[in-house]
Amino acid sequence: MCGRFALTLPPEAMVQLFGAAPANDLPELPNWNICPTNAVHAVLSQEGTRRFVSLRWGFIPVWYKSPGDGPLLINARAETIAEKPAFRQAARARRCLVPASGFYEWTKDGDGKRLPWYIHPEGQEFVAFAGVWQDWTSADGLALSTCAIVTTEANEALGHIHHRMPVTVAEPDWGLWLGEAGHGAAVLMRPAPEDLFAAYRVDPRVNSNRAEGPELIEPFDG
Repeated sequence: MCGRFALTLPPEAMVQLFGAAPANDLPELPNWNICPTNAVHAVLSQEGTRRFVSLRWGFIPVWYKSPGDGPLLINARAETIAEKPAFRQAARARRCLVPASGFYEWTKDGDGKRLPWYIHPEGQEFVAFAGVWQDWTSADGLALSTCAIVTTEANEALGHIHHRMPVTVAEPDWGLWLGEAGHGAAVLMRPAPEDLFAAYRVDPRVNSNRAEGPELIEPFDG
């Protein structure tokens, strides 16, 4: 799964890399501890134009009467996304890219203590997670643009940490995932190459969703 991640690149750099027009309400960066329900950066493509926007991380299906009307949907499983009522229309028509410098996962020691790991791409500054998005409006007019990150089974390199991982979309495939290059995006929902990510233990301070600062992604030997 993906339940926490970091993004440290300047928005201006990502605007250039994605070739996307930026919105005015983008979240502040850097952020070393992006949590569910936070606003995240995302790239959409609408009528052939890429937009760099802010989305609430936590997909809200159209039938929810309030944001908390059902489970918090931060991830969408690649294996079932095309059939699940919450996601199937978005998987066809509302796909997005969510940039990340790295993400966190947890293992447990013999006493059940949660041990955080930081997982980041080797030799590059960020990756683009596959996502789906949904506009949601309540009966009293509250409007939210929301998203979920698509996950798949972990590759062998990361399977000892967690059995799931985010789907990553390589730059040559961005247009295909965003719907700019015709059909066939489903083939992208597979584990990342074995050599894409490196992982190391980090400070348990990141176990708190209130923790912040660059030290959260520094190697930890404790």
